[in-house]
Amino acid sequence: MRLGKQLKKLREEQKMSEEEVATQVGVPVQNIHKWENNQGYPDIQHLLKLGDIYKTTIDEFIKKDAALQNRLNIEEEEKEDDYELFHPGFYIGIGIMFLGTLLSLIIGNLTITMVTNIAGMLITCFYKNILKLLKDVKKDFYEQG
Repeated sequence: MRLGKQLKKLREEQKMSEEEVATQVGVPVQNIHKWENNQGYPDIQHLLKLGDIYKTTIDEFIKKDAALQNRLNIEEEEKEDDYELFHPGFYIGIGIMFLGTLLSLIIGNLTITMVTNIAGMLITCFYKNILKLLKDVKKDFYEQG
């Protein structure tokens, strides 16, 4: 069951209006409407307040919504990547530049150095952006499912 359906069901079980829930959570009514219609997710502080209001736990919210689980997993992976000083793309790019320079010295063709250095720099600079694009595609795929 998606989080929105859970929230709406729990609110109705408590015989509360969207306005009452919004007041208790401290958000505009539009937020409650968006959350209940799966057009957005509440942040962790709001989930805690909703859990108190509906007498349930965040654990129950997350366990019942696969899309929310995937979203949380992807966000955790992105946070872990941000802490890496040298990501794999850095090493791949440097390796390509080094290999190109070595081949250029052996063969005697400076064009190889120029092409491999450009390719290596592009990989070094844009590796994380390429991965982020792929993760966004994956996230969109799971959210639609």
